[in-house]
Amino acid sequence: MKNRLLPLALGIIAITAALAALINLTKPPQQVKPKPKPSLSETFPVSLSYFYKQHLVWKDCSDGFDCAKLEVPLDYRQPAKASIYLQVVRHKAPAELTRGSLVVNPGGPGGSGIEYARNIDYIMTNTLKNNFDVVGFDPRGVGSSNPVKCLTDKQLDQVLAADQSPDNATEVAQFVDYAKLLANECAKKSPAIFKFMDTISAARDIDILRQTLGDEKLNWFGKSYGTFLGATYADLFPHKVGRMMLDGAIDPTLSNEKLSYGQAVAFDIALRRFVADCATQSDCPLNHDVNRGVAQVADMLDRLDSNPGKLDDGRKFTQAMALTGVLGNLYDKLYGWPELRSALLTALDGDYATLAASADFYVSRDSEGHYTDNGNEAIYAVNCVDRPDRATISQTQLLAKKWNHVAPVFGISLAWSNLGCTYWQAPATGKPGPIHAAGSSKIVVVGTRYDPATPYAWAKALTKQLKNGVLLTFDGDGHTAYFQGSDCVDRYIDQYFLIGRAPTGVTCTDGP
Repeated sequence: MKNRLLPLALGIIAITAALAALINLTKPPQQVKPKPKPSLSETFPVSLSYFYKQHLVWKDCSDGFDCAKLEVPLDYRQPAKASIYLQVVRHKAPAELTRGSLVVNPGGPGGSGIEYARNIDYIMTNTLKNNFDVVGFDPRGVGSSNPVKCLTDKQLDQVLAADQSPDNATEVAQFVDYAKLLANECAKKSPAIFKFMDTISAARDIDILRQTLGDEKLNWFGKSYGTFLGATYADLFPHKVGRMMLDGAIDPTLSNEKLSYGQAVAFDIALRRFVADCATQSDCPLNHDVNRGVAQVADMLDRLDSNPGKLDDGRKFTQAMALTGVLGNLYDKLYGWPELRSALLTALDGDYATLAASADFYVSRDSEGHYTDNGNEAIYAVNCVDRPDRATISQTQLLAKKWNHVAPVFGISLAWSNLGCTYWQAPATGKPGPIHAAGSSKIVVVGTRYDPATPYAWAKALTKQLKNGVLLTFDGDGHTAYFQGSDCVDRYIDQYFLIGRAPTGVTCTDGP
């Protein structure tokens, strides 16, 4: 359906397809110098050295890739107690050109780094592909790395189609039932891994991977949630940071609630920009006045709330599914915006087949009704242990009412999205806070001015927090900037990875 591989956005998919967030910058105290991080041997038992001394056994796994598996401890506080295995894939550069490894992550949380790396031609320029051994891995609990398993395909269909704007007691009760179902089934079917999918543990896994790859320092290519994972690594192991790109940055000081609010506002802005752009296209199905065009989309969503459509495969096409289709296509101006115009052309007249295909794509549902990865569940398992905020029903209802005023299309659904963590069966082990990574080399943060999934303010906030962060701005639309149509962004990032020259204070304006 789409010849592209999009980075995934941080979110609490909470019974629909996305999450959210607002900009609440938290600067570290200027008068306090951060204390040096303790060494790994000071933090953990010596038995952790077993994992650092392992050797990866690479085997050919087709299409020019080698595969291996990496053993890491399930619980870093008790590394000798139990192990899990992460699947790793590598595309080697020509031996005479290689500059070491470049580890890639597409985000999520819940995105497969293996799938991402295997789509190497769609994620990076030939310059990077030909100069680095590109390494992808499925993080703990994701994809093929001891995946968290929760719901059947039928159950996931029900969860993703459930009403995202419950406005009576019956609808609220149904929403809560599905949130509990997801939480309980994850605990029941994956009793070990669902507790240990936090970002700090995943970052520690990366350092073991770095060592076993034979790299003195980590070169990191992270998008969306991959920026939070990369920044967390840099904070834990600042002296092991080589060249690190954080594209579509997450502000680590934000709670799940603030993340949700920020995305709600940003997606509403993105919809307005889509409608304005639509008016310049010959195939635009919307009124050329922005307010009226947005109202057409909102009216369609309202109709589906009370009167779902019918798909050829027998499914009801609900408001939640339509929100997923619209929201997903807003990620990507180059391909998603034209597809959204096409989908709305028929959806406004009651034919939802194209919009349903978009929704299925963004939640990894194939034509047979199977979900091809576990991203819809893994995203909960990470976010719910990374941040401790747990919204009550009454708090959520109040937020939905407030957010509806500032984000009338996406505010209500994204307010309700956070209720999923309320019933999670494991306590949070992480908490929001600034990341400094004092002692690292230069880290390049990339922010897109009108990014709907990771608002530009988050990139600015992370850059300010990092002791050695520099900001590269793309003055454009869509989620993330590198290899998204801007030759300017691509040129600066390629130069950074090749020779280490960080683009300080640069703004790129070209692109789609």
